[in-house]
Amino acid sequence: MPIFRKKQYAVVKVRKRDMPDGLWLKCPACEEVLYKKELESALGVCPHCQYHFQIGRAERIAQLTEPGTFEEWDADLSSVDVLEFAGDSTYVTKLTENIRKTGHREAVTCGRARIGPHAVGFGVMDFAFLGASMGSVVGEKITRLIERSTQGGLPVVLICASGGARMYEGMFSLMQMAKTSAALARHADARLPYIPVLTHPTTAGVMASFATLGDVILAEPGALIGFAGPRVIRETTQQELPEGFQRSEFLLRHGLIDIVVHRRNLKSTLVALLDCLHPVPAPTPEAVVAASA
Repeated sequence: MPIFRKKQYAVVKVRKRDMPDGLWLKCPACEEVLYKKELESALGVCPHCQYHFQIGRAERIAQLTEPGTFEEWDADLSSVDVLEFAGDSTYVTKLTENIRKTGHREAVTCGRARIGPHAVGFGVMDFAFLGASMGSVVGEKITRLIERSTQGGLPVVLICASGGARMYEGMFSLMQMAKTSAALARHADARLPYIPVLTHPTTAGVMASFATLGDVILAEPGALIGFAGPRVIRETTQQELPEGFQRSEFLLRHGLIDIVVHRRNLKSTLVALLDCLHPVPAPTPEAVVAASA
């Protein structure tokens, strides 16, 4: 008879509770699993490695502008299929899918808002809409934003993100580089500040035009910023490229970007810059008396 007997354990099958989709995300940088609600409360920044997730235009507006102050301009503008583009799917099909997915007609939202005490022309590009590619309507909305701000004596703050030109519009897309740049030149002639914020990714025609024409150029940490992809550059130059040469930290060290700023500090940084570049006039004694009456 054996002295020791192996214990018998009952096997209990536990049914896995059905979990709703979309509650958890994996960080692409550190691969930690993140609870989506906690990520949202952290402004879309991974609490473990500080990776900055892409966020939508509504989140940007809520994070950077004063509540209830954003007034949208040109919301009714929509792209048209001038070239009658037809590939694996038509341009019209692509537009319809992205309008349904995002709830917006185009890849940029522009308007007037207040950041701290400062009234500004404010625009947000949304990568979720066709990679925030710059088509005719994107260029037109940004140009109108700049021109209205020039007429109204407002600084411009533009949150940039883009995969480049919109191939479905061909040359019409490339023309937006010159149009937006000309509008910014007139804005600068009026001695009004322009502050672009480069987010992940900001590339190609957008990077080569209005994204890098600011008085002070800000970027979020780790953002991919460049004109062409690393493979194209390597094959063109026939040279080995430094690691991370298209990230915001590398571009800061080499002078293209002025400040790399964490998302939690972005609004306070914008307020400080606007205080310096376009200070709000002190109220007159008459205005103080009228306000207190």
